[in-house]
Amino acid sequence: MSFLRLLTLCAIATGVSGLAAPACAQDPAATLVIHVQNVSPKGGLLRLGLYDEARYPDDNADALASADVEAQAGETIVTLKNIRPGTYAIQTYQDINSNDKMDTSWFGIPQEPYGFSRDARPRLSKPRFSAVRFDVAPGMNEQTLHLQSFVSLIAEK
Repeated sequence: MSFLRLLTLCAIATGVSGLAAPACAQDPAATLVIHVQNVSPKGGLLRLGLYDEARYPDDNADALASADVEAQAGETIVTLKNIRPGTYAIQTYQDINSNDKMDTSWFGIPQEPYGFSRDARPRLSKPRFSAVRFDVAPGMNEQTLHLQSFVSLIAEK
């Protein structure tokens, strides 16, 4: 089918019926492939959330997109489909005991591996959005992040 014919059909579908033709009216979607490295061999689930700037600061906010996948030692790959192009942040953690929460010590120190986009490091609280933000464009996008732990942060200093 020629481009002109497809364009004409789109115009008819949107103008005459009042319904949007999916191939014509939708924003181009994006796919985001996230390579999470330094995954512990202890197993469990890798829980990952994608947030925009408005939702990121709120620890109780629902992610715009999320995935819970079986943790694969070394690297776990997570694919999020049909993402609107925009600016986002990733938060993730390896729920080793699969209890659906990030385990912390009584001081609030994380006891399970965690990570943020751009490999941002927390300093007494999670990093600011400006430190973790990245852009998603239409089509295929990739991000790589490394899980970290409280022990790894101490070892760096």
